[in-house]
Amino acid sequence: MLTDQDPSSSWIQSRLSADPDRWILERRGPRNEVNVSRVIASFLEHERTERGEIVDVATLFLANRECPWRCLMCDLWKNTTKELTPPGAVAGQIRHALSELPKTRRVKLYNSGSFFDPRAIPPEDHDEIAQLLSGFERVIVESHPALIGDACWRLRDGLAGELEVAMGLETVHRQALEALNKRMTLEDFGRAAARLLAEGVSVRVFVLLGIPFVSADESLHWTCQSIQAALDLGATAVSVIPTRLGNGALDALQARGDFAPPDLRMLEAASAFGVGLGRARVFADLWDLRQFSRCDHCLPARAERLRRQNLAQEVTASIDCDACRGRR
Repeated sequence: MLTDQDPSSSWIQSRLSADPDRWILERRGPRNEVNVSRVIASFLEHERTERGEIVDVATLFLANRECPWRCLMCDLWKNTTKELTPPGAVAGQIRHALSELPKTRRVKLYNSGSFFDPRAIPPEDHDEIAQLLSGFERVIVESHPALIGDACWRLRDGLAGELEVAMGLETVHRQALEALNKRMTLEDFGRAAARLLAEGVSVRVFVLLGIPFVSADESLHWTCQSIQAALDLGATAVSVIPTRLGNGALDALQARGDFAPPDLRMLEAASAFGVGLGRARVFADLWDLRQFSRCDHCLPARAERLRRQNLAQEVTASIDCDACRGRR
């Protein structure tokens, strides 16, 4: 396992491959069938705003070309295509999805990669997309830090409301970050966040819980360090995302002892730490918590606790489970 002092490149190549992209791609399973005329999914979610209001957010998962980065932990490629996204397709997706959802004040456009990747979302579509989003007070998109630039400022200028960009910091463990094959340093991320803030664009940050090549004992520590770093960089919100098996690469690493999936108690601890700081909103990702739970008896209560903390941004009482206690 990595320590923060390990010589990263040579160590990682010896454990993974001199060609990480190829190693990751060789372990992938099949993609899902994707129709670029329709979003992958769309729904409403409740979220606490930076002003403390609880609002409905229209969340759209767009269908488009796969992200060019081959990140070790990513499974989002399963719902992408290998072809360039045709002009007009994404605007059509957004128009149709919004017509089927109740009107909201905020919208998230997540596209399994970067909104500013021209192969995923054609730049010529940005003006039409901005017009479709004219009724929203805030629009949230996602991007790799390397793509923050003129396309972002043009989208900002075309919107009637505010723009927020979500970026994956993942971890502040330098060697583990390099091992993720994200092709980004902490300094790269910091520069991108500073540029966004200087241009009046809010920053949302994704942080991982459970990092390949980092021991389970150290994993929570590095997640908490990463939350603090994201807040130091000016994030208005930090989402803590448990790293999930199922993309092929992580399953291979688990089999040889280089990755241990996090459990629900670790997510509870990370959430309590971040919320307890009281500096900005810290959200625990609640998708498919069952795979991280060791006890079906207390899973509903633990999930509800995390949901309440996400909305209230106050640490609530921990869950005491007789069944869990009996297994110790």
